[in-house]
Amino acid sequence: MLTRCPNPACRLTFDVPGERAGKNGPCPQCGQVITFRSLEILNKLERQRAALEAQGPRSTGASPPPFGALLEDVRSLWNVGSIFRTADGAGVGALYLCGITGCPPRKEIAKTSLGSEEVVPWEYHAGALDVVPRLKAAGVYLVGLELTGASRPLDARLSEAPLPAPLCLAVGNEVAGLSAELLNVCDEVCHLPMRGVKHSLNVAVAFGVAAYRIAETLPPGRPTSCP
Repeated sequence: MLTRCPNPACRLTFDVPGERAGKNGPCPQCGQVITFRSLEILNKLERQRAALEAQGPRSTGASPPPFGALLEDVRSLWNVGSIFRTADGAGVGALYLCGITGCPPRKEIAKTSLGSEEVVPWEYHAGALDVVPRLKAAGVYLVGLELTGASRPLDARLSEAPLPAPLCLAVGNEVAGLSAELLNVCDEVCHLPMRGVKHSLNVAVAFGVAAYRIAETLPPGRPTSCP
């Protein structure tokens, strides 16, 4: 499988075994740890970015809300719609749709969002690292939802102290999870305990559990309509 380094100073195209798709590893030229994606996906992202840039920028507002969420490479449009609906219910003030994550208007999103994409502010970015620096500069605390060797159970973390606000909850691809690049810039990473034989939940379900649990610890209030 051919892939390309996302580092703008490198952009090396190189080959990796097909079973490494969605896995993490170093670029053989610059050494940056990246998530391996096929050239087909990378080229699709670049076309999507160009199309959205031609439409003009879309912003969720002048400043980040107390509670936002970032979706990185969520492939299923039905999952995206479900997350929109849950975000509305949990009081999430902005969604940052990144990578191959689909954007409204799409009938598949509308089928599960039930119109919530019209009231939850959102914006699209070709890569998560295109928006994270802006969020960090505004004081947003970035929490990744992912099971890793260093992650902590979300409930255990919240029982110690509330997460800082404003914060942004990041969820990732249905198979690969969050990319190495995004995990590397998270302020902390938490997970939901799995008490059965499976190691993960559907991303929309996991988002719902985590979003409602976090929302209970945050000040209420978010914009009720798109800017």
